Amino acid sequence: MHIKNSLSALAVAAVLTAGAAQAADLPYRKDAPVFAPPPPVFSWTGAYVGLNVGGGFKADNSFGGDVSGVVGGGQIGYNYQISPLFVVGLETDFQGTSLRSNNGFGNASLPWFGTVRGRAGFALLESKLFVYGTGGFAYGELNTPFGSDTRTGWTAGGGLEYAFLPNWSAKVEYLYTDLTNNDGFAFGPQRAKFHTVRAGINYHFNLF
Repeated sequence: MHIKNSLSALAVAAVLTAGAAQAADLPYRKDAPVFAPPPPVFSWTGAYVGLNVGGGFKADNSFGGDVSGVVGGGQIGYNYQISPLFVVGLETDFQGTSLRSNNGFGNASLPWFGTVRGRAGFALLESKLFVYGTGGFAYGELNTPFGSDTRTGWTAGGGLEYAFLPNWSAKVEYLYTDLTNNDGFAFGPQRAKFHTVRAGINYHFNLF
């Protein structure tokens, strides 16, 4: 009887040992890796608003005398990214200036001007850098000792804009502006042709 019990115990032990050995031979199963979703691709599509400041100087002798001054104001616009590479948009801005000259007719100044421009260019560096050209309509007030007139004309230039945060971008921009048209008659300088170089910051809405 004792012999049978001993044999039974040995058999059970042998089975358990074999099972443990087979379990040890099974491959180790790891949990399936968890993959984080890739970050969303940056897009310039959406409306934006911002501020800018810079400097201006004359392009020719239209003002008379040396001209330079501070330029600053705000802009609002809308971009549409039509492909991963191409971006188009529309922007309007309004600028106050300290541009002033002293010439044979006395002081001439440009206290303010504004533009309405199209923008088009390329989205680079994972779409965060916008390199663009811009151009369109310009208007402004030219003051002389003989009167004040609102002039109209055109403007063109280009710039770089970089999205350093999901809703914020910084830019540098150059514009050449030619205000030559007016409806009245005035003595003194009849044109205002000038360059501006400015830096700005924009807050973007509804970026994808």
